[in-house]
Amino acid sequence: MHRLFVALRPSEPIRDLLIDAMDDSADFRWQTDEQLHVTLRFVGEVDRPVADDLADALGRVRAERFQLRAKDVGRFEGRNSGALWAGVEPKEPLAALAAKIERGCQSVGLEPDRRAFHPHITLARWKGRRTREVARFLERNRGLVSEPWEVDAFTLFESRLSKHGAHYEKVAVYPLD
Repeated sequence: MHRLFVALRPSEPIRDLLIDAMDDSADFRWQTDEQLHVTLRFVGEVDRPVADDLADALGRVRAERFQLRAKDVGRFEGRNSGALWAGVEPKEPLAALAAKIERGCQSVGLEPDRRAFHPHITLARWKGRRTREVARFLERNRGLVSEPWEVDAFTLFESRLSKHGAHYEKVAVYPLD
C-alpha cells in the first residue's frame, strides 16, 4: 500500500521564514524543512494500480502558474491534540487547482474528499493541553507575512511513517502552464 497526498512546496526563502518562526519549545513537534507543504488533496492508502492510475490522471491536470504568500498563523484543535499552521493566500487559485486535482482523484475511483478546503502549511503538532503555549506562539507570530512565491508545479508525494515522524518522497512533479 502507498500513502499518498498531492501538495505544493513553498520556495526555500518561504520555508526559511517559516522555520525562523518556529521556536525550540519542547511543547510541540515541529515540522522539518522537508515536511513544509500546502496539501491540495490527501489521498491516503492505495494499492499500486490505483497509485499508477492517479499519477497518470494528475498528468492531465492543466492550470496556470500563480503566486502565493504565507500570511498569518493559526491553529486547529481537537479534543486532545492540535496543529499550528501558517495560512496562504490568495485562496482562489489554490482552490481551483485543488478542484481539478479532486476531479482527477475521483476519475480513478477515489471517494470524494468531503472536508472543506483550508489551505495552510502545518508548522507543528501537539498532544495534550497546550493552551498557554499555543497562545504565546500565535501572539509572537501574529502578522507573519512572506514575499510572494511563484507556484509553477504541484507534486504527488508518498508519506512513509516512522517512529521519527513522516518522511515524504516525491512520486511525480507536475508543471503548471
